[in-house]
Parts: sequence; structure tokens; C-alpha cells
Amino acid sequence: MVGRELLETSGRRARLDNLPRFTTFIPMMPAAFTHRLQQSKIGDQKSKIQRAFTLLEILVVLAIIGLLAGLAISNVDRIFGGAQVTTASLFVKESMKTSLTTYRIHLGDYPSTADGIQGLISAPANKGDRWRGPYIEGSKVPLDPWGEPYQYRYPGTKNKSGYDLYSKGPDKADGTADDIGNWDAPSETAK
Repeated sequence: MVGRELLETSGRRARLDNLPRFTTFIPMMPAAFTHRLQQSKIGDQKSKIQRAFTLLEILVVLAIIGLLAGLAISNVDRIFGGAQVTTASLFVKESMKTSLTTYRIHLGDYPSTADGIQGLISAPANKGDRWRGPYIEGSKVPLDPWGEPYQYRYPGTKNKSGYDLYSKGPDKADGTADDIGNWDAPSETAK
């Protein structure tokens, strides 16, 4: 206590080596504040411990993420399967309609079954003078969502006054119930 009295009476800072060794020197800090300071250091150590995740908590979170990933992967076909049907339906009913109509305006008729959709990309041998294509982008005939070429017939068997443009569908077999063509009613493709 001698050091504290010396500090308070002189008004100047006392040298640390003049203080007794058993006394802690904290200049002008009330005892209550130093007690709180020591408690906050202990509290910080406890809060650091409490802020960390335990191994069990991390494993539970990883298990939940694994379950969600497994469910998502197993349902991918159901989620995107409908999108493939819609994509094929839009292609045969809307996307190719403008290209085929423009071809018909320029050449007087739709491409023959022998020329097929390839007639929209390169000029047919007997109509090269009137052909103003290509009527679709790219140098290859587009494939359906299942990797198969679209089927084309003119004159059509389902559309007697026009052309048949269709995809074989998910089963990749021609003439089955899942074929997606430009003859389908809009309500049938919405299923």
C-alpha cells in the first residue's frame, strides 16, 4: 500500500521498482474495475469455448446435408423430366414453324421427306436457285432432349395438309404413345 499512497500524494508517477513486490500496480483504477476486468477475461475465455461447434454438431449438420443431397439427386429425373417433354413440344410446335414457313414462302413448298430438316441448313440439289437459307442457326440438325434427331415427313401422315415434325420421346421408339409431335393438342402436352 505504500506505493499507492506515494502515487496519490506526490501527483507524479512512481517508479515501479520503488513498489513492494507483493503489490500489483494499477495506477488510478478503482478496485471494482480491476475485479470486473479480471472477470471479463475469464468470461472471454468461456465465450470462446461456447462459441465453437462441437464435433457432434458438425456431424449432425453434415448428415442433414447428405440426406438433402441424396433426395435431390434421386428426384432429378422427376424434376427435369417434364422440362424435356416441354422443350421438345415447343421445338416441334413453335421454334421450327417459322423456319419451315419461311422456307415454304421462298421455295413454294415445304422440304420433302427426303430433304428433311437438313433442307433448312443447306440448299436442296434441285432448288438451289431459290433457296435463301440457312433457315435455322448452326450447321447441324438439332437433336431432341434425349439425343435423337427430330423426325420430319412431308406430306404428313398426321397433318394431312402440312408436315409432321416430331420427337420419338423418352423411349426413343417411333410410333409409340410418348411421341411428341406438332399434331398434338396443346392440352395433351401440358400433362
